Amino acid sequence: MIGDELLRHCLAKPGAWQDEPWEGDVVAKVGKKIFAFLGTGEAVGVKCGPNRDVADEWLDRYPEDASASAYIGRHGWNTLRLGGAIPDDEILEAVDASYEAIVATLPKRDRPV
Repeated sequence: MIGDELLRHCLAKPGAWQDEPWEGDVVAKVGKKIFAFLGTGEAVGVKCGPNRDVADEWLDRYPEDASASAYIGRHGWNTLRLGGAIPDDEILEAVDASYEAIVATLPKRDRPV
């Protein structure tokens, strides 16, 4: 999988939109919240669980290709490397789960239909 494919997958979600809050770092948002950090297209940062313990399952399964995200890793965010041992379908599932987790935190009036 390449970054462009992943970006298209993210933007196909209801209410999703692309932003670049930091120069050169592309993110996918729903409402005002980020659900995927796409950066340069070599990896994706996603919410992999409600806390670090749950998110660590990814690190155990893919120690070479999954890592806790800098600064926000303690909140269940991981960085998953594209093109490595993690199958594309699992990366897409992780993006989908991240999107759903973030949508659930939005006020009902801000959730996509």
